[in-house]
Amino acid sequence: MPKPHGPAATVTRRAADRLRAGHLWVYRSDIESLTPAPDSRELAPGSLITITDSRSIPLGTALYSTASEIAARLVTREAAQTREAYLQQLGERIEAALLLRDELAPDSAANNAARLIFSEADALPGIIADRYNSLVILQLLTQGTAQADVRRVLTEVIREHLQPATGTLTIIERPDPRIRELEQLDAPSPEPLFSASATPDLTTIFTINGLRFHYDATAGQKTGAFLDQRLNYAAAAAHARGTALDICTYQGGFALHLAQRCREVTGVDASRAALEVADRNLELNPHLPANVHWIEADAFELLREYEQQGERYDTIVLDPPAFAKSKRAAASALRGYKELNLRALKMLRPGGTLITCSCSHHVPLEDFTSVVAAAASDANRRVQLLEARGAAPDHPAVLTLPETTYLKCLICRVD
Repeated sequence: MPKPHGPAATVTRRAADRLRAGHLWVYRSDIESLTPAPDSRELAPGSLITITDSRSIPLGTALYSTASEIAARLVTREAAQTREAYLQQLGERIEAALLLRDELAPDSAANNAARLIFSEADALPGIIADRYNSLVILQLLTQGTAQADVRRVLTEVIREHLQPATGTLTIIERPDPRIRELEQLDAPSPEPLFSASATPDLTTIFTINGLRFHYDATAGQKTGAFLDQRLNYAAAAAHARGTALDICTYQGGFALHLAQRCREVTGVDASRAALEVADRNLELNPHLPANVHWIEADAFELLREYEQQGERYDTIVLDPPAFAKSKRAAASALRGYKELNLRALKMLRPGGTLITCSCSHHVPLEDFTSVVAAAASDANRRVQLLEARGAAPDHPAVLTLPETTYLKCLICRVD
């Protein structure tokens, strides 16, 4: 079989087998050889390249990165896709993703925030889009997508789909600093990609499960809030009662939901800036019956201190940031999860509720559940698993790409 015309990468047999099984990534260590375009000495950042096995059999076309350890992300199973064809396909897939969100997270008075595009999960590698009421925040995470032509297609399709309903739509790109460094990307323009207003407002108030939250496109983590927990917030509130402790509350997502059912809620976070937003969010919801207050503290230190003091709660939420940023960090992450859960279990009153979460995709559900079970054994507590939950459905997973199944949320009853 003749080699494909144009830039190509030949991958190892193991990588070829992984791609044929449905995975979408090629790691730099998977590549055996690179062939640039005939008129070039080397592959340009963000090039579309054909991936082949060692027999030169095409496996598809991918976006190539000169910097990332994920050297290529498959965009189609067809070989030698042109940039023009990629952009046409891009527009079709963006529209399909938006139509899916119309079904999975329809806009309503109770919920006007959702993930619109979830990278590989929507067959759009390197692209994230989140909506907060009238604001849409884009993240372009690869050399192949942080391009003017991709921005143009995204802006056009999202504007045409959303603006008739929102009227005041603003679309802005917000880079992830860590990814930008890894991918060696230039900083995008701070100006909105689109605004229906001559003076765009980069702040808004959005609603989740009937509760109101502030959003500022220039502050916060990632795209600004954790929309993947939307249904877990509601599930936690349904099981909550009495006095509640929300560890790593960030901007009060779990805490304010618990405040619908509990008489007292304490939200803990190490970030003063996050807690200031949490307090502003509390002010947006004056109908909540609970007495809510915030503590700036390290989660481990505070739980250790509270356990020693004999503090007791009816409901505890553990929602720490990802402990395992890499596979090598998984063992250390499991130790951290065990310590947090052990201390929380010791502090729960009989019949209490533990809501414990992990967003580390390097820690699979089975391992996370085992760690919570080990903590229960060490704490000499009988723990019943009431619900094992994941991300909200507007964050779908690809079954053949385990990395898209990242969020775990266990809701437990503790005797």
